[in-house]
Amino acid sequence: MPFNIVHDVDGLPRIILTDPTGSSAEVLLYGGQVVSWKNERREELLFMSSKAVWKPLKANRGGIPVCFPQFGNLGSLEKHGFARNRLWSLDSDPSPLPPVNSQSSVDLILKSTEDDLKTWPRSFELRLRISLGPGKLTLIPRVRNTDNKAFSFTFALCNYLSVSDISEVRIEGLETLDYFDNLMRKERFTEQADAITFDAEIDRVYLSTPSKIAIIDHEKKRTFVLRKEGMPDAVVWNPWDKKARALQDLGDEDYKTMLCVDSAGIETPIILKPFEEWKGYQELCTVSSSYCSGQLDPRKVLYGYQ
Repeated sequence: MPFNIVHDVDGLPRIILTDPTGSSAEVLLYGGQVVSWKNERREELLFMSSKAVWKPLKANRGGIPVCFPQFGNLGSLEKHGFARNRLWSLDSDPSPLPPVNSQSSVDLILKSTEDDLKTWPRSFELRLRISLGPGKLTLIPRVRNTDNKAFSFTFALCNYLSVSDISEVRIEGLETLDYFDNLMRKERFTEQADAITFDAEIDRVYLSTPSKIAIIDHEKKRTFVLRKEGMPDAVVWNPWDKKARALQDLGDEDYKTMLCVDSAGIETPIILKPFEEWKGYQELCTVSSSYCSGQLDPRKVLYGYQ
């Protein structure tokens, strides 16, 4: 299905994906960033900061930013790398991915520039396919080494999810796993809780995570299901009140209605030999759930058994 391109008041191109069921997604060429995903009832499923800066040269806080070739401060580049602060292009050659006939999709590409090579001297092509289907949003990132020597990188798709009340949200699927706690000098711990719940700031990188994670929003009676491949780690982040007030591009109360659960490759950098390609996969979908009536068994969501 084709997509539409509109231009913001600032002249920034914005791609509109639509589905016959009524769902939609919006993608900025700047940063290759998904900034909206609405279901068939026109409810926004992604969080965007009330203080988002819709101008070039600065990433917008919210949606799904692409972190490449560096996650966070794990390197010498700007935080989370430069891909989210570059103008991407439409990709005219998305092969070898199969065509998407029944879904609205767009293929984007980012290639290394002369300026990029000054700070990160490695030639690359970063591709991203974004597809909208009934009840789901799929992102397929690919990195190709077009250099004559090997390089390594870390990567993440930062999913800012819209939730009703962070205090009423729980994450299933990360229990018993090891994680690095960024609030404790990246020390390694093992998750002891049956589920992750929120009553304070959290900033963790969970390691060797399963391919499916459930984010349960009790108040909205809705569960996000995150499926991923090629990105073994998962970042969980909420700034809580004090950090929210310290962030210039986040509203003081925004932390209450947002949660980041990222698909990532962080602990073990991805290594590509010349002309090799890495491919990841992420699918976000929502399922209705009723915590009060006990209709949702998270194990059914995670493992698919009755």
